[in-house]
Amino acid sequence: MKWLSLIVTAMMGLGMAAAPPPAAGETAKPNVLFIAVDDLNDWIGCMGGHPQAITPNIDRLAKEGVLFLNNHCQAPICGPSRASLMTGLHPTTTGIYLQISDPQIKKAGSAASKSIFLPDWFEQNGYKTMGAGKIFHQGDKAKAFDEFSGGANMGPKPERKFKFGSSSGFPGGTQTDWAPYPERDNQMPDFKTAAYAVGKLKEKHEKPFFLAAGFCRPHVPWYAPQKWFDMHPIERIQTPAYLPGDMDDVPALGKRIAEVPMMPTTEWAIKNGEWKNIVQAYLACTTFADAQIGKVLDALRESEYADNTVVVLWADHGYHLGEKNRFAKQAIWERDTRTVLMFKTPEAAAGSTCDAPTQLLDIYPTLLELCGLPPNPQADGHSLVPLLENPEAEWNHVAVTSYGVGNFSLRDRTFRYIVYEDGSEELYHMTNDPNEWTNLAGDERYAAVKLEFKEHLPNQQAPLSKVSKYSINEYWRAKTRAANKHEATKAEQ
Repeated sequence: MKWLSLIVTAMMGLGMAAAPPPAAGETAKPNVLFIAVDDLNDWIGCMGGHPQAITPNIDRLAKEGVLFLNNHCQAPICGPSRASLMTGLHPTTTGIYLQISDPQIKKAGSAASKSIFLPDWFEQNGYKTMGAGKIFHQGDKAKAFDEFSGGANMGPKPERKFKFGSSSGFPGGTQTDWAPYPERDNQMPDFKTAAYAVGKLKEKHEKPFFLAAGFCRPHVPWYAPQKWFDMHPIERIQTPAYLPGDMDDVPALGKRIAEVPMMPTTEWAIKNGEWKNIVQAYLACTTFADAQIGKVLDALRESEYADNTVVVLWADHGYHLGEKNRFAKQAIWERDTRTVLMFKTPEAAAGSTCDAPTQLLDIYPTLLELCGLPPNPQADGHSLVPLLENPEAEWNHVAVTSYGVGNFSLRDRTFRYIVYEDGSEELYHMTNDPNEWTNLAGDERYAAVKLEFKEHLPNQQAPLSKVSKYSINEYWRAKTRAANKHEATKAEQ
């Protein structure tokens, strides 16, 4: 790391945790603009996930930095994914595999209790931290920021569901819905989050700052004002690839994990003529979120901080939109774990892409190194600075995702390997089979590939934390109850 390297080295040698303010003539520490987007998969222009994506602002940021095309979350659902990123610890370290409320993160176990949230590490090293929107799962109920505004909610809802609910024959309990709503942008929480960040970038700050802006769309419900839907005419909408027999070679436990009974299925969406409407709504929400992000990026470019701010944009996990007969997250295939990550820094090879298998877990150590701060020895991730300077640099790590104890998905540059707690497996050649339609796990020709992946499995796994929303048995029982209710409702119809 070029910035302040000599100072940091000297500090670490003396056992110092916090850096002194820069002396006259020294380069000031860089600021950080930390942008999170909820439930955003690769349906953005620069990643090519959907040919009709309209995301000019995110695309522009990607051209100014390095875009990580093979980046993955540590858990395919908001709470544990964000807890992992903000503590710098993998779910196998903390036991936070499933949903959790923010105030409970530090109570999850010994490792979590000793963790230092990313904003707190910056505060301990002379930064002012500010934020708005959805950063942790519940905004900042973890109390990690010096200053925090609201906006960590999904916005106004109509009195009743427009499209989807118990009347559709599925169990209740989901926010999944899609329609043009409300009338104006300024009724959306993301509009207010953008305004907060813009305002902070116009202010004079005596300290270097860590400014976080968390955008809720395209999380469900897929509501946005009509003008964003109009940018994606329904008659032109293309639906993603879907194979009706796709799940035939998936182990029973894989099917069980992926089942979210209260969510729409692709079969239901096709039968009811809603698939294109869902895709249109997701694209509309993504374009709306991109516009809010654009306001923040424009404000940074127009500010005095334009040349001394590290920008990182990330999403917490992926999302199925009809592939594998589901509209959901909460599984460990490519569509669920692959997510958005890009950095803009003075070091970054602008306009580059990187296909090394990286993780959201790597954000924590990367930001510390980019800002010349002492590394956190507890953090599980790896700094991406070598890849920012040279996207083709050697990278010997794999991306590891967990969902529940004993269920792992591992990704390298070519393959995805999945192993479940009962020992059943999946293996996909992602270059030849990007839709994961052919499970190669039983093919002896790939035994060496599986063996190599197994060497990257965690040696130890923390038990499921008692402060998670569910114990693992309660989690499965809840799914079973929902499935039984769904089957009973269908039988009655």
